[in-house]
Parts: sequence; C-alpha cells; structure tokens
Amino acid sequence: MSSVARVDYRVIYGDTDCGGVVYYGQYLRLFEIGRTELLRQNGLTYREIEEKEGLILPVAEAHIRYRRPARYDDLLLIETRVTELHPYKITFNYRIYREKELIAEGYTVHAPVNRQGRLVKFPEAIWEHLKSLYVKPASENQ
Repeated sequence: MSSVARVDYRVIYGDTDCGGVVYYGQYLRLFEIGRTELLRQNGLTYREIEEKEGLILPVAEAHIRYRRPARYDDLLLIETRVTELHPYKITFNYRIYREKELIAEGYTVHAPVNRQGRLVKFPEAIWEHLKSLYVKPASENQ
C-alpha cells in the first residue's frame, strides 16, 4: 500500500473562468480526484464504502490555500495523503503542483454517515484499511 497518491490532471477549458485561470471552486473537485485515487490505488473505492458498508463520507470542512494560478491546458500533479484519522472522522491533505511548483494546498475533513444521515464510527474493515494509509507526522513518532 502507498500512503501517498499522485495523479496527473490536465486542465480543461471548462475548469477556467473568463480570465483563463482555473476557477477557485474547481480545486475542490481536484481534491476529490486525489482522494478517490488514493483510496482506489490502495484497493478501496467509494462505491464499495457506499454499497457494502452503507456509508457516505460527506465533506465536513475544507480549506484551500492558493499560491499560483493554474491555466487551461496546464498539466497538474495532485498529491494526496491521510493526515488525521479518528473513529468519527478522517482528514485528507492535498498538494497540487505544476512542473514541481506548488500552486495550491489544502485539506478536507470527512465524517462517516449512515444512510439515515447519522454520524457513525468507521466499520472495522474500513477502519483497518484507512489506518494502513495513515502516516503519523514525525513529531508523533518520537
């Protein structure tokens, strides 16, 4: 298993505003691409979580720091990792690069919710899978 997913994304015209710059809200979609691929590359899909476990993982919090603009046809690299994991929430961190230059970074926090809309603990199988993706920060390893 890999604790970091890296996926390329080519900016399409529909991602940009009238100034030719990627619209700020599109970065949340790029985050979703990264998050989905992190899970997929490690043998777990959102479809499995929803169908087998009856869970959805809504975004409870999101933060983005924009550093440089991305433009139409730029090739971006989306890097994603799990940086916090608790029985009732998970945090994914993202870094988006253009030619090794960091252009945006941020995180999203998700909570496991059942089909009735109630907050629940991660089921054991999902919890173990997510734990295998989480890498403790160096400060916690001391």
